[in-house]
Amino acid sequence: MFVALLPSAVAAAQIGESGTEAPTERPVEATSLLGQPLLRPVFAADQAAKLQRDLEAAEAAFAADPASPDNLIWVGRRQAYLGRYREAIATFTRGVEHFPDDARFLRHRGHRWITLREFDKAGVDLAAAAKLVEGREDEIEPDGQPNAAGIPTSTLHTNIWYHLGLAAFLRGKFDIAGEMYGRCAQICNNNDMLYASYAWRYLALRRADFGETAAGLLKHIDPQVQLLENADYRDCLLLYRGDLTAEAFLAAAGTAEDRPLTDATRGFALAQFLLLQGKTDEATRQLETVHTGSQWAAFGFIAAEAELARLKPAPAGR
Repeated sequence: MFVALLPSAVAAAQIGESGTEAPTERPVEATSLLGQPLLRPVFAADQAAKLQRDLEAAEAAFAADPASPDNLIWVGRRQAYLGRYREAIATFTRGVEHFPDDARFLRHRGHRWITLREFDKAGVDLAAAAKLVEGREDEIEPDGQPNAAGIPTSTLHTNIWYHLGLAAFLRGKFDIAGEMYGRCAQICNNNDMLYASYAWRYLALRRADFGETAAGLLKHIDPQVQLLENADYRDCLLLYRGDLTAEAFLAAAGTAEDRPLTDATRGFALAQFLLLQGKTDEATRQLETVHTGSQWAAFGFIAAEAELARLKPAPAGR
């Protein structure tokens, strides 16, 4: 039997009257690869209120049926959406302990280890998840923050391989990352996930000196493909292929609401494009621009940070 989770009232106490977290009360969730503290994110009042309500609903469902792995997963996911990443990891750890055959807990914990810059731990969890799902039927993963169409674009298996690829990429294990993203692409059942996998796989292959294989990926990219949520990744591939100039690529960055996440994705892609051309100084400036953004949990932000850490001397004590 599970013990009760911390009540939402405790978490709510850390949110100011305006619905955003008071700066003096924002805990440090992680330390960046450059030695900087990463504070819990701040949300606009309406968004914070909705996220808090969602977490409270998930906790209530779990309290009503603590034997349900689905209920526990949603508590962890909702905690993470509020930027409470360490709480989410603790919740997923509880799931790993109580539901050892349910790969979803390892998959989600692996994702959040990436968020906290614990790439080795992420790789261990995700590899274990991949082993658990081997030979099992795939399943759709419901979205906690649905796209405009309300149609999920990823599955448990594709998410495991996608995040395995990312964990390897962030550690600079580009050959392994290329292999992992290749596995992901093989089982994708929609273009959104396929193009996202291709975008990361292309970079991994180029960085691992498999340029011919990487170029082959670009032959399959359709500029007119209909995507629900990964147009950024399609445009990354068009940039790499030469269909888009850097200026046009950045100009197509989407709506103001999407910009923080979009800027991280596109900014990192442009930096890689420059780096692959040998323009290290320009690439470094672009990476630094991405790293001044607010979305430190975004994959593009984390990847930019990892690249900066490789290009610059490591801070003392790390």
